[in-house]
Amino acid sequence: MGSTTFINNLEFNPVIAGIKDEEALKQALKSDCAAVFILKSTLMNVTDYVDRIKAAGKKAFVHVDLMEGASSKETVLEYLQKMTQADGIISTKAQMVKLARKYGFITIHRFFLMDSMSYHNIDKQIAHSEPDFIEICPGGMTKTIGWVKEKVDTPILASGLVCDKEDVVAALSKGALGVSSTNTEVWEL
Repeated sequence: MGSTTFINNLEFNPVIAGIKDEEALKQALKSDCAAVFILKSTLMNVTDYVDRIKAAGKKAFVHVDLMEGASSKETVLEYLQKMTQADGIISTKAQMVKLARKYGFITIHRFFLMDSMSYHNIDKQIAHSEPDFIEICPGGMTKTIGWVKEKVDTPILASGLVCDKEDVVAALSKGALGVSSTNTEVWEL
C-alpha cells in the first residue's frame, strides 16, 4: 500500500487508533478505524499485532522508537520488513525515517512541538528525512498544526491530547489529514 492509498483511507475515515497494549488492540480491531498505530510493542509481540491488524483489513504502522528489544538501528527496519506485514513506521528520528523508505515502508516522522525552536527546526528535519507524512504532537494544540501546514508541503497527522470530537474537528480544520488517538471513544466518531 502506498501513501496515496493511505491518504484515500484517511479521507474516508480520518481517525487512527493508537494502541499500547493487548486490550487496546482488541478494541481497535472492532473499531471502524482503517489504520492502527502500534505505539508500544516488543520483538515478541509485534508480528502478532501486525498480523491481527492486517487480518482485520486495517493498515498497520509500528512506532519503531518504542518497540522494546529493538535498537534505533537499521536492523529493526529489516526485521519488520522480513517478519511482519507492516505498512509503515513511525519515528522521531530523521535517519530512521529516511532509511525506512528503502525498505518500502510508508514513513511518518513524529514531531513534538514544545517550543519555537522545535517549530523552526521542523523544515530542516523534513528535508533530511523526506517522510511521506509528519505527525504533530500534541494534536490537541491545533494552532500549531496551522503553522506547520503553512510552512511545509508534507501531509500532516495530529496526535497526542486528542480527547474528543471537538479536538478531531479542530485538527482537521487546521489542515491535518488524520488524527491518531489512544482514546477509544474518539475511535467511534
